[in-house]
Amino acid sequence: MTEQGVTSVPEQLPAEKSESQETEQHVVEIPASTVRSGLVELENRASQLIQSMENLKTSPDPATTSTPQTPLAVAGFLPPERKDTGEIVSQLETLICTAESGTEPEYSLPPLNEVSQLALISHSFVAYLSHLRRSQLLRVTTKIASDTNRWLSHIFRFSDSSTSYHNDSTECVLRALRLAIVSRCPGYLEAGIQALANPCMYVTENSALLALQYACRQLGLPADCIRIVPSCIGSMGTMDVAILQKLIATDVANKRMPLFVIANVGASICGFVDNIPRLYEVCRTASVWLHCRGHSLAAVATAQGSGDVRDLCDSVSLTLGSWLAVPSLPVVLLHRQIQNVALSVFESDPIVSRRLNSLTLWTTLQALGRDLIAERILMAFESVRVVYEIVSKCDGIRILSKKPGGESGISVVDLVHEPFNASLLFEIAVSVVVFQFHQRSENQEEVAIEPPIERSRYLDRMNEWLGEIIQRDCPGVDLEIIDHAVYGTAIRFCPFEMSLGEAVPTIEYLEHFAACLDLQVGILKATERHKVTFQDIVQRSEVLRLIPLPDWAGLGGVRFVPDGWETLLTDQAKTELNKLNTDLVEALRSTDSAFTLGEGDDGLICVKLGMVTEETDVEELLEVVISVGRSVQENSRVLDSMSEIVKKGIETVTADLQRESDEKLWQEGILRHVPLVGSVYNWWSPPPKETGIRGRSLNLTQGVVESTENIYKYHMQMGMGSAPIPGNRSPPTPLVQTSVSAGHSRNVSQSSGTSTNAPEAQQLQQQQPLH
Repeated sequence: MTEQGVTSVPEQLPAEKSESQETEQHVVEIPASTVRSGLVELENRASQLIQSMENLKTSPDPATTSTPQTPLAVAGFLPPERKDTGEIVSQLETLICTAESGTEPEYSLPPLNEVSQLALISHSFVAYLSHLRRSQLLRVTTKIASDTNRWLSHIFRFSDSSTSYHNDSTECVLRALRLAIVSRCPGYLEAGIQALANPCMYVTENSALLALQYACRQLGLPADCIRIVPSCIGSMGTMDVAILQKLIATDVANKRMPLFVIANVGASICGFVDNIPRLYEVCRTASVWLHCRGHSLAAVATAQGSGDVRDLCDSVSLTLGSWLAVPSLPVVLLHRQIQNVALSVFESDPIVSRRLNSLTLWTTLQALGRDLIAERILMAFESVRVVYEIVSKCDGIRILSKKPGGESGISVVDLVHEPFNASLLFEIAVSVVVFQFHQRSENQEEVAIEPPIERSRYLDRMNEWLGEIIQRDCPGVDLEIIDHAVYGTAIRFCPFEMSLGEAVPTIEYLEHFAACLDLQVGILKATERHKVTFQDIVQRSEVLRLIPLPDWAGLGGVRFVPDGWETLLTDQAKTELNKLNTDLVEALRSTDSAFTLGEGDDGLICVKLGMVTEETDVEELLEVVISVGRSVQENSRVLDSMSEIVKKGIETVTADLQRESDEKLWQEGILRHVPLVGSVYNWWSPPPKETGIRGRSLNLTQGVVESTENIYKYHMQMGMGSAPIPGNRSPPTPLVQTSVSAGHSRNVSQSSGTSTNAPEAQQLQQQQPLH
């Protein structure tokens, strides 16, 4: 029996039917009304649920996203009552709709096309079909697995192969390593891991090191069995075959077992491709299993001529889900067949665990067809070629990936109808473009004002800014901001890592991308050139100080420091300086959003200046900062004087009210304020209806505290619709006016003492703010 049981298990019915049963089947007609297809019903229900999920929209309003809780339910425990299916689905929809506060509403899940929806429904079919009778399940899975294996072997030119299906590429590496163990150690089933005599696995530093480490942990192999093969010098990170051959010979001499090699066919960040023919020669000589992985393997599906990949490797992993942008497709492992019963030890249930998982591919491959699969892959390779040409023509950009087509300039489209040549196809099929901004000024000494480590961080921030701006302005080009181990922050374009709802950009859209890239790179180059002028002007300024901001991609940071402040940097002075620069940023942002608030290494506030264009006059820009800073400084002095006037006005009002209260006490007599006696005295001799204590208001224009009888006599009367003052005369001068600076009262009234129509002293607190 083979690994999948595809070639050794015949397609037959679970039991032979008698002739009478067959005749009865043809004669007896089942009414259509009684026929119910479980798969059709499941498809309808799954389609309805998927379509409702597609229409979900996130909401930032917590009130609309909060889910009602059952009163008896205890947080963290399953409630005792059952819930309806609709309520459970509604709860799931509410959970998906929940968004962070402050975000704009948007659709949560991307839309599905017909093929993507079929792939998702197929997962429901897998769970449903697993409940068939064992004999019928074997018949169904054998047919599905046999068709899928035959189609994939034909599309990717791997004849006489077997397949297995996995959740990710890491599981593919684990499976391939197990195949290598079984192929090299026939006694593995009886002796277990002891049958391996010090195995060795080889991988480059740019390839699947983490996946190989995971596989070793799952198999109980020590970490020192992994050999890191260095890259060739000047060969774009490919494995050095000569060094690999020496390592294998050394391990054999030390009585170790060379077992497994992972070849890179476009799987690394920069899409490097190893020399597969030479690697296979070395591996075949040493009886080592060669496993290939990477996006450049997709180019095999575009070839129409005769040929085979089986002569170049022992197994390949295919990530069809990301290549075709179809969700939830398993990762396929195509490998040469191994006739060994030990393979069954890796399967809990060979029928369900491996074969039935091919159903999603079985439905998707038929829904697409071979021509459409090849067309999508060709479009992806063509978009890589176009993007590489666009980036290479942009001055100030450094490309870190390989040129598509190599030196010959042949494209994948040129080899479609040619005889199949895998080594040539892998050489020219570049699946990724990696680039970064790296402008060098003519005067390198002036640009390198900052230390080298800070300049490197500065370039990283500039590339981050470039990537974010292009992602915002060109959402149709799927770009990724990466951290290169040698060159720092870079931008990566890979159309073979598409997620749900994404598509390969068209040539027309890439023209828009080219214009956007030129514009933003021009801004970066202008900013880098103007940065020298900016630093020179700030260093010569009397009130501006240069603040190092290595993590800021703009011109830089400055702080407005008035004359004499640096000599008195007390805690209070620092607080005032922070307030001054904060107000300065707010004033500048009202005219240009390129100014933002920043903070230096000393913890003090500064002004951050963003990107500039070639036409920007840096000297004029800094003059604006200086003039606005001085204006803010003068305004802060006026506010300080105003606050001092208000403070003195409050003190004057308090003193006036206290004085008038004392005078009232002596004028009315002490007996009126004695408990019990005062009430009898007031009955015998009632007090006047109006008190002698007037309210106060602060006149900021004259700097005096005035009594408020005019407010209540005239302003309130006019607000109530009363007749205006006869003769259109202005209200009379307040009876009491006290200079804030003098601190003593000036009585304008000619009466001796008792004034009329003044509110209670407590009413001062009920007035509007002092004005």
